[in-house]
Amino acid sequence: MTLTTDFGLSDHYVGVMKGVIAGIAPDVGVIDITHDVPAFNVPEGAFAIAQAYRWFPTGTTHVVVVDPGVGSSRRAVAARAGGHLFVAPDNGVLSFVLERDPEFEMRAIDARHGLAEISRTFHGRDLFAPAAARLMAGLRFDHVGPRVREPLMLHSMEPTARRGRVLHVDRFGNLVTNFRAGQLGSREGLQVGAGTVFAMAESYAEAPVGAPFLIEGSSGYLEVSINRASAAQLLGVRAGTEITICWFGSGKPREP
Repeated sequence: MTLTTDFGLSDHYVGVMKGVIAGIAPDVGVIDITHDVPAFNVPEGAFAIAQAYRWFPTGTTHVVVVDPGVGSSRRAVAARAGGHLFVAPDNGVLSFVLERDPEFEMRAIDARHGLAEISRTFHGRDLFAPAAARLMAGLRFDHVGPRVREPLMLHSMEPTARRGRVLHVDRFGNLVTNFRAGQLGSREGLQVGAGTVFAMAESYAEAPVGAPFLIEGSSGYLEVSINRASAAQLLGVRAGTEITICWFGSGKPREP
């Protein structure tokens, strides 16, 4: 089982979730993907789990809790997609996972699969962790609750025509875009914020220090990076910023 949250590690929240899981399914191992998703940032949580889940064995259960709507009418759901199980709020945090598998199945989690008392502020402990643990302990997926046919979805990860966006900014200041390397022609680059970037590199070390360049990152997406510096800081860009394919030498967006 894996955990992805925006809880951080300075509070007791993550440890308590693991305690609940251990009480229901003591033989289940728990791996932390990240607990540093920016607070309340559902798209960042969606990106994190979409990048991570495929590297775990088929059948792994992933608990994803980035839940600014906790205590509201938003549904708690379990999903089966890509050979994995996911337990999360129905707020779009599974969007990028579900986008990859149009044959996904989703069910609303019946409250009886949570703890006896469910608070209005900590569903990670009271509902998501116990439901996931019960799935690992043998609860049948079709017994989780009623079928959900129209989950809440965020905007697609894919660019529209020649326009895209920054999906994520990592701790080094690299800008992960939603363009693939093959989507740029030989005389094309990206307009990012107030700047344009055309130089390509195959590794960080081969790029000159201090100048932005494009590189195909481990996620498979093009990244805007700077050798030993932060592209996000230099260009004044954050996750969600729109970017556009440009013609080399013009600095102007190419019309779609």
